[in-house]
Amino acid sequence: MNEGKHWLVRRRSIRALWIVFVAVLAIVAVGDVLIHGHPYFGLDGFFAFYAWYGFLTCIGMILFAKAVGAFLKREDTYYDGE
Repeated sequence: MNEGKHWLVRRRSIRALWIVFVAVLAIVAVGDVLIHGHPYFGLDGFFAFYAWYGFLTCIGMILFAKAVGAFLKREDTYYDGE
């Protein structure tokens, strides 16, 4: 059933990617406990700041790309000529 689909569309791959992403976020959060940081601003001294910052920045980039894609979208027949 999944043989013809691209590997990024398969349910198994999507689940594996989510597990990897959550594991990376957990490693960054645990690293915050193990490594003493020197916060430059007051906000970056909070626990797991960089894990949350990276996660929220990624979500922001996805939303921005979808908004730009909606703005730049063309009709299916745009390049067919006249």
